[in-house]
Amino acid sequence: RHCTDVICCVIFIVVILGYIALGIVAWVHGDPRKVIYPTDSYGQFCGQKGTLNENKTILFYFNILKCASPIVLINLQCPTTQLCVSKCPDRFATYIDVQASYRYKPDQWNYFRQFCKPGFNNPRKSVAQVLRDEDCPSMVIPSRPFLKRCFPDFSTKNGVLTVANQTTFKDGRGKIRNVTDLREAANGINNVLDARSVGMKIFEDYAISWYWILIGLFIAMVVSLLFLVLLRFTAGVLFWIFIFGVIGIIGYGIWHCYWEYDHLKGIPGADLTVYDIGFQTDFRVYLQLRQTWLAFMIILCGVEVIIILMLIFLRNRIRIAIALLKEGSRAIGYIMSTLFYPIVTFILIAICISYWAVTAVFLATSGEPVYKVMANQTLCKYANLTCDPETFNTTNVTKLCPGAQCTFAFYGGESLYHKYIFIFQLANAFVFLWLVNFAIALGQCTLAGAFASYYWASRKPADIPLWPLFSSFGRAIRYHTGSLAFGALILAIVQLIRVILEYLDHKLKGTQNSFNRFLLCCLKCCFWCLEKFLKFINRNAYIMIAIYGKNFCTSAKEAFFLLMRNVVRVAVLDKVTDFLLFLGKILVAGGVGVLAFFFFTRRIPVFAQEAPVLNYYWVPLLTVIIGSYLVAHGFFSVYAMCVDTLFLCFCEDLERNDGSTAKPYFMSASLHRILGKKELSPKKA
Repeated sequence: RHCTDVICCVIFIVVILGYIALGIVAWVHGDPRKVIYPTDSYGQFCGQKGTLNENKTILFYFNILKCASPIVLINLQCPTTQLCVSKCPDRFATYIDVQASYRYKPDQWNYFRQFCKPGFNNPRKSVAQVLRDEDCPSMVIPSRPFLKRCFPDFSTKNGVLTVANQTTFKDGRGKIRNVTDLREAANGINNVLDARSVGMKIFEDYAISWYWILIGLFIAMVVSLLFLVLLRFTAGVLFWIFIFGVIGIIGYGIWHCYWEYDHLKGIPGADLTVYDIGFQTDFRVYLQLRQTWLAFMIILCGVEVIIILMLIFLRNRIRIAIALLKEGSRAIGYIMSTLFYPIVTFILIAICISYWAVTAVFLATSGEPVYKVMANQTLCKYANLTCDPETFNTTNVTKLCPGAQCTFAFYGGESLYHKYIFIFQLANAFVFLWLVNFAIALGQCTLAGAFASYYWASRKPADIPLWPLFSSFGRAIRYHTGSLAFGALILAIVQLIRVILEYLDHKLKGTQNSFNRFLLCCLKCCFWCLEKFLKFINRNAYIMIAIYGKNFCTSAKEAFFLLMRNVVRVAVLDKVTDFLLFLGKILVAGGVGVLAFFFFTRRIPVFAQEAPVLNYYWVPLLTVIIGSYLVAHGFFSVYAMCVDTLFLCFCEDLERNDGSTAKPYFMSASLHRILGKKELSPKKA
């Protein structure tokens, strides 16, 4: 063994050090409070401890009619004064009415004054001057906090849009306005609030059922582990049971869909279509429609037919693949520690994701407060120009544009660092992709080295190293970090290009240029195919690196030509094995999912009282199904790597050896017999 791709290793280490430096710089300049807390017109955070706004956690808008949509509000670009308040208004009031009655109704003035600028307490100031200087809002309307901002308390009454059960309100400027003037903002806000309501219900379901979700995932882990252990002894029987089990589960799903479809016959409203009822936040409404169950039944029937046809045409190849899986199960039986290596890969990827997310947030909040001139007059030439709030009152802007103010606009900056924040974000994303692919490559090379040590042992298991997994991990880190980084770099470049293409496609969706969209579609398809091809080449290159210790390019070339010389075996064994393992994942996820369905819908009498009361039973159900699939995928990915490694070793064994005394085969007798060789005895001269 010797170090491979040293230059790439050095570059990789330098990039990691630079990535750490980028994170430190972002941490120094960034401030996540800009995301957590809203900011008022003076650039101060609402609710920040140790400031005057500590108890004022909500942002209030003087004139919300100037805010065209909720997106403008959330982005803090609404052209009106914004103040931090302790609570949102809960009644209708106008400054004109409050000023007229402040002498004999001081409580109304004290209530209204909390929505004025801090320190303002001059009800005798003329209304025109107050509104010009925006000392106080012209009106307040009943609102409720959302995203730490005061939004009008919209509701519908008999199909009519209202605010606090009223359809009209005074705008504080002598006009009676209809609530429909806020319709544009109301529609967007109500959609967001509906989504928030659904989100709160989903959160409640998770809070109630998390314990049972963990139990379901534990059952999936036990079933997956038990499956892999039993493969060593009963691979053929178990796989045929799995195959027919999947067919049976889908068959039960077809029967259940038909039963629901037939049961809803004649029930009023069941014959409506999904188009008739539109989008509903309560998804249980769709389960009351016959069309829903008919669609489910058709989909399941199609899946059932496809699986049966594939089994008929691939039955002989399946038997060959089962034999290879037995050899793989025997290898895992000798090296059981490999089953838990995916936990290491998961931890490494979790660290990469966390570092990338934190760095991205700090970079996004690395700006300084930028203030701009906000003028009531549309013809003011200084409008939207940057300004300094400390010196603004000494300039001529207030004279030329009466009522103009220097208010906070957004976070940004003109320094060299701030100009290149977008470049830093791209670098952050690129290095993140590189590190994630390196973590995956390290796992594949480590597992390949462990299983290769099993295959190339003359006497199994006597000649297998004592700690094959740890030895393989040490070799990969010590000698082949550069080669693994090289393969991960190539893949990261292609993935970054795909991300950029997706971004461009999103930006051009509204355009009518068909040629540009067609070109983007072709590029996306080509780079998707390129990424799949590179993943296949990299995976087999890492196996060759683990076996021979050569550099990445040499290993990739030798692996590619070796597979091309055995392309029929690759198609017959490798892909059929992937298909069977996929069926195993589906059966684990489906079996645990069916059990979870009966449990959460209280259809198991023994556990009926234990099942939690949920808003949406599909929330923990989908979580259990997806989580079970991922758990099974983690275990089965080790098995797939084992099969790929043994297959590549087998092909190499056939080409380098001939079964003679001088060049004996390293494969087991059963694998030798199944894959086409009639005898293991040395050839006679």
